[in-house]
Amino acid sequence: MASSASRPDRAYHQDYICRIRYENSLPPPPGSVKLLDIPIDGLDYYASPGFASRLHRSQPINIEADAELGMPIDLVGMPGVFDGDESSIQAPLIPPPVHSRDKNLLRPLSELGKPKYQPGGISFLRRTEYISSDAARARSEAAPKTTPKAAAAKLRKTVDTSKDDPVHVLRAAVKGFDLAHPEDAYTGTDTQDSIKGLEPTPAEIEAWNNPKHPTKSNLKAVDFYPILPDLEAGTDTGNYMIAKFTANPTQIINKHDPRMDVGLLRPIELDDATIAEYGARLAAHTAEPVHNLHPGGPPFNYHFFLPTDENSAINLKRKLDVDDADRDDLELYTTKNKDGKSVFRLSQQRVYETGRSTAPDADHAYNEIALALHDPDLEVLGVGGSSNRLEKAAYYYPVMQKVQLKPHRSKTLAQLGVASRADDEGFDVIDVIDVVVDNLDKVENAKRHRHRAELLGEAVEEDGAEDGDS
Repeated sequence: MASSASRPDRAYHQDYICRIRYENSLPPPPGSVKLLDIPIDGLDYYASPGFASRLHRSQPINIEADAELGMPIDLVGMPGVFDGDESSIQAPLIPPPVHSRDKNLLRPLSELGKPKYQPGGISFLRRTEYISSDAARARSEAAPKTTPKAAAAKLRKTVDTSKDDPVHVLRAAVKGFDLAHPEDAYTGTDTQDSIKGLEPTPAEIEAWNNPKHPTKSNLKAVDFYPILPDLEAGTDTGNYMIAKFTANPTQIINKHDPRMDVGLLRPIELDDATIAEYGARLAAHTAEPVHNLHPGGPPFNYHFFLPTDENSAINLKRKLDVDDADRDDLELYTTKNKDGKSVFRLSQQRVYETGRSTAPDADHAYNEIALALHDPDLEVLGVGGSSNRLEKAAYYYPVMQKVQLKPHRSKTLAQLGVASRADDEGFDVIDVIDVVVDNLDKVENAKRHRHRAELLGEAVEEDGAEDGDS
């Protein structure tokens, strides 16, 4: 028991546990303890080396030990030793039973001390797995035991294998569409092209008509958006890549930089050494995927370009907006190149390298998607709704790869702590790049048409238009 000096009326109980880390298995000495009557006249006298020497000479050892020090090694007299029978000098194979009076003397050290204690109140133990295992063992011993046959029968009763049937899974998926659009529900017999969904329960109908948040019951649904693909916003590969900077790429830190909406990443061609190293890591992962992690996408370096000012960024966004009536106006361009052609001029910020990246997987591009809510009549950031290309919906865009970009540093300059334009040594430095927005050509249209047809389940026409270089 321990009490506080400031509050003597309260007492705090605390158990102290002392663990024995090392054991001394040697038996106690056979001789009795000898007490010496030593006068204590002065500490310096007893601490001097001469006192220990005189004490050794004046007090001889009074232990009468035999020549073998209690361990006879003379085998003469041992029956059968010289005939090959060593049973007389070996321990018996079956040890004799321990007497009841000696059982307490043979207890292990872990059972000494307080026999019972509550480990739940001990908060300072560092290795709590013993406590948790003891508690789990106690619960398992207290629980009623069931036979293996009874456990197997109970497991068979709780598993409904019919729900894993592919037809049942398809009917459950169709049921969700029937709940959303009951007027279009198919009620005929099952055919190769049409299948009847499961009958929705009253609880499911009520949940659809009055949706509730699964954890926050006080929230109410404000609006509903159907989830649809944006068929007109396809790319050459049919999916997108998310690039994330490890640090702010611009000097604006207190607000969003509108130039980032039209930033341009231009990949730099990989050298032979980098291609060989990446191929070796990819081959090692293919051979032993358990021991070798996937290296991710190719470790490209990128030139990053931004418009020179905010006005150029706004005009470039208008040029890319298919709903802008003045998108074909040449006055939107902010500068002219040396040939007198109207262009958007973007300046290089710096060179970035790939920090971490996920493995590109075009076959499973819909494992991750980007979702954008679109309402043509909604006013966003002070701009009235004017888009008539898309209907009101939540449009999803497949994400094939995610890349983390970090500023490129040469090894020598990184060791010296220097950061300047010379960081980009080894690359062709591009100060500016001129951008012209034009319509898609035949090859680019063919690629997008193929991805759109695959998404809609339509037949893809191979007309050879994709053999060119876009």
